[in-house]
Amino acid sequence: NESPQEFFYVFTIIFPAFTGIIAGLGLSGDLKDPGRSIPLGTLLATFVGMLVYVAVAFKMAMSLPPEILANKERLVMGDIAVWSPIIPIGLAAATISSALGSVLVAPRTLQALGADKVFPSEQGSNWLARIRKRDEEPVNGAIVTLGVAFVFVLIGGVDFVAEIISMFFMVTYGAICLISFLEHFSANPAYRPSFTSRWYFSLLGAVLCIWLMFKMNAQYAIASVLLMVGIYFWVSRYNDQGGMVRIFKGVIFQVSRRLRVMLQKSASEDETEDYWVPSAVCISQHSFERLAAFDMLRFLSQRYGFGTYIHLITDYYSRTTVKDSRQVLTRLLQRTKISRSNVYVDTLISPSYTSAVAQVLQLPGISGQDNNTILFEFSRNQPDELSVISDNYGLIKAAGFDLLILQSSDKGFGYRHEIHIWLTTDDYVNGNLMILLAYIILGHREWKGGVIKIFAVYPEKELVEQRAKLLKRIGDGRLAISPNNIEVITRKDDISLKSIVNANSVDADLVLLGFREEQIKRNWESVFHGYEALGNILFVHTDKEKVIS
Repeated sequence: NESPQEFFYVFTIIFPAFTGIIAGLGLSGDLKDPGRSIPLGTLLATFVGMLVYVAVAFKMAMSLPPEILANKERLVMGDIAVWSPIIPIGLAAATISSALGSVLVAPRTLQALGADKVFPSEQGSNWLARIRKRDEEPVNGAIVTLGVAFVFVLIGGVDFVAEIISMFFMVTYGAICLISFLEHFSANPAYRPSFTSRWYFSLLGAVLCIWLMFKMNAQYAIASVLLMVGIYFWVSRYNDQGGMVRIFKGVIFQVSRRLRVMLQKSASEDETEDYWVPSAVCISQHSFERLAAFDMLRFLSQRYGFGTYIHLITDYYSRTTVKDSRQVLTRLLQRTKISRSNVYVDTLISPSYTSAVAQVLQLPGISGQDNNTILFEFSRNQPDELSVISDNYGLIKAAGFDLLILQSSDKGFGYRHEIHIWLTTDDYVNGNLMILLAYIILGHREWKGGVIKIFAVYPEKELVEQRAKLLKRIGDGRLAISPNNIEVITRKDDISLKSIVNANSVDADLVLLGFREEQIKRNWESVFHGYEALGNILFVHTDKEKVIS
């Protein structure tokens, strides 16, 4: 009269009776041709087992009504058997066979793990790796196996033990299927199994195992997964062979490749103009003397943008320079790790600065879209460095890149709190780009709590009108800039713009100034000099006016 149990509970209890794949794997060393015998034996055993189970169920359903089959007081299979004692004998044989399979496999598995030095303790690995010389039996592994078996025997609850065993079987099968799928997806040429399978079968197997685990017992499933992950990290901490890292790297490479190709195919010029995201590339010869350029890329690429930093080695390509470039790259990678930046770093060997700029302008963007911004940096104490930038302005204009020139000073980026933007009547086209850049920079964690201040210099008769336009621009763009931080200054003929900037931004941590092509054509150097009282200055020139939407 007991209420019947749900299907998945019963399935959990009986599932260990369906297992056996690990036995074949564990005893593969005793097989003449494991590559052929294991897959063939596993598939045949699965199909034969299914036929036997279906045949038994069909025979019982045809021989007895459900009411009698549900009676737990009688061994009803004995009533329909030709010889009733064969039933308990068969059950005993099946139980012993299953137990022997585990007892034979587990010691060999432990011995193999010990031989591979997988365990954190070297002494423990050596102890488990020992075998008896006369017959090569893993005695120590058998001792551990029997100890674990006795623990579960002492628990006493058959159903409870069956649930635990079923869960670990599912974890094992799911992990095997998942790794097979990931190996297929990563497209690693080194993965050449003798018995090939389709990736979708592996994926289906992994998904079904996970689904069945949670249908059996969600709490046990979570505990099993956490235990498996914990064991992996515990072992890899002391003995990381890099297998899973290699697999996941391959998967990430494939995902990245497909996404980039998809983005390239779907991109259009109209979308690029309406949806502008900075994809900046910086080229520098002073990576280890000054950090300003690298820091600026860090600020731009932390959240909203993308950054590629190229260290230039001015020399001819040779075995020696390649070796030097790899050493430089190692140092740059260490810097990105320490600073927790999202900057992609690389090196470039080129005999001249001009050829290097031409190559950098043609680099594909790391985000899947083309690079659209180039960043240069020069020290205020070394103004002659400006000449190499001015000599290559024609290349930048031909590429259609936005140009950022960072003038670094001894003050650096100060306390990373205030960013000042300067707008004028003559430089309206750069205004939106400067506002967007300031907003992106404030998204970096080092600028948390920072503020943007906008200074607009216009003739007195335009002050009210220009302030209203500026407030509307900020409001339409939903930018977090307070109206109190917008200051409109009267432009007077007897006071230069540089004097006004120096007077109002002396304590700014970063100043953004726009410049036009007409200005640099007249006198390149005069545009960037005359701000000795300020900290770092980012000079901005946009190829096309940006839209704040």
